[in-house]
Amino acid sequence: MRVESASKEYIFEDERPFQSCHASTIIALDRGRLLTAWFGGTKEGAHDVDIWGALRTEDGWSEPARLAGADVPLWNPVLDRDERGILTLYYKSGVKIPSWRTMVTTSSDDGTTWSAPRELIEGDEGGRGPVKNKLIRLRDGTMAAPASLETKERWDAFVDLSADGGASWNRTGFVPLRRVPKQEGEAATDIRPAEEADGVMNKGVIQPTLWESEPGRVHMLLRTTEDTIFRSDSADGGRSWCQAYSIGLPNNNSGIDLAQMNDGTLALVYNPVSGRWGPRTPLVVRFSSDNGMSWGGEFVLEKEPGEYSYPAIVAGGETLHITYTWNRERIAYWKLTVSGNG
Repeated sequence: MRVESASKEYIFEDERPFQSCHASTIIALDRGRLLTAWFGGTKEGAHDVDIWGALRTEDGWSEPARLAGADVPLWNPVLDRDERGILTLYYKSGVKIPSWRTMVTTSSDDGTTWSAPRELIEGDEGGRGPVKNKLIRLRDGTMAAPASLETKERWDAFVDLSADGGASWNRTGFVPLRRVPKQEGEAATDIRPAEEADGVMNKGVIQPTLWESEPGRVHMLLRTTEDTIFRSDSADGGRSWCQAYSIGLPNNNSGIDLAQMNDGTLALVYNPVSGRWGPRTPLVVRFSSDNGMSWGGEFVLEKEPGEYSYPAIVAGGETLHITYTWNRERIAYWKLTVSGNG
């Protein structure tokens, strides 16, 4: 897989209505338009952090507009669009991650106006539905939302499934992990039990990104505290998952995302860095033509010192649309055109 053309833009420059921004999401609309969203405020977790968005047309990006606000911090927006053209914005609300509630608002006019927010699962705490990365629709029409829970003791991933277009959701069990202490000299391939390490808890896996390789066979890649990206697979439409295992690609305990192209090629965006809370640079795209068994064709999005993190990626034909956090000051956007040659 080879990148034939590439262009980079900033969705906004230094003039912006918030001091800090993070955790973008992107979706393709019709007529070449794109919609993005992110959270922005004084700093992550502050009470003035709201959900913001911008629309890209042939004239460029619109000014950032507030899509959702509350008197508590908001987090991790995820955009979705159904076959009727209805947009859904999912996001987290709450001061602390373990007490997050997942909120939902919809738009029937491509994001110009939004409905009053409601809870995805009334009374839920911890966060159901998509936690960072986009939902996918399986071949049988089921919506699959990549989810995870974070507590002080551990991190765990699961999937929320909806067979009725998002009206109701059923969560799977947690992705199985092998939690065993490592012995001296043992390779860093297994999840360890929670423990203190340089002031950071070693907790597990979160923030899955999903794809379906053939009907009923669903896969996920996961952010981990174990220096590498992990994977789990399902043979029953995402209802149950195998024990998570390392795929060997480095992970710095930061977010990743993946898109599946029409020919089955996978495009993965991540920081190729190991270490818990390791540097969030560089940021690259790599490709797989064998269902994630091997990865190559690296394209570098960022390589300078700084924070380039929490990517989001969607595919349309031979085009990839990517957004990510740029030093917590901007949201960057790349458009890549790729081919199978080279």
